[in-house]
Amino acid sequence: MPRIHVCSLSKIEDTIRATGARTLVTLINAKTPVPTPREIAPDRHLFVGMSDIVEAIEGHILPADEHVEQLLAFMTRWDRREPAIVHCYAGVSRSTAAAFISYCALRPEACEFETARLIREISPTATPNAKLVEIADARLARNGRMIEAIRAIGRGEDCFEGQPFALDVA
Repeated sequence: MPRIHVCSLSKIEDTIRATGARTLVTLINAKTPVPTPREIAPDRHLFVGMSDIVEAIEGHILPADEHVEQLLAFMTRWDRREPAIVHCYAGVSRSTAAAFISYCALRPEACEFETARLIREISPTATPNAKLVEIADARLARNGRMIEAIRAIGRGEDCFEGQPFALDVA
């Protein structure tokens, strides 16, 4: 069954070992070096450099259309016969948004609200980045449903680092 695994930067190696994933999406500050793990071919590692913010702040990179376009292009090419990993620094905001966005893109028939509730159920700390979700909602023509679904689940539990979790995309 195709799965998107979500984790923090510190859990990448453990998640690769546990899942056998050979596809990796990194959503992290542009200047944070994240070398491609040896198990991942360079063309199967997407690095998207942006800050975890929802409004412009000087010195930071606000999530933008091109970031969501890169994610969607990469994930729609993902070979779903094997798992993929999506991570950010803490495994809480950018990565959970990317997993939600990818799920909505790959499962256009899925209800956004049910998907968001599923994410909350399997990850009490998930707090998807609202700016990424807003951009994806427009790009995927979801008419505000993705935005409202994330608002409906609210902010996740406070934490330093989220616990890894997986979303089945079958």
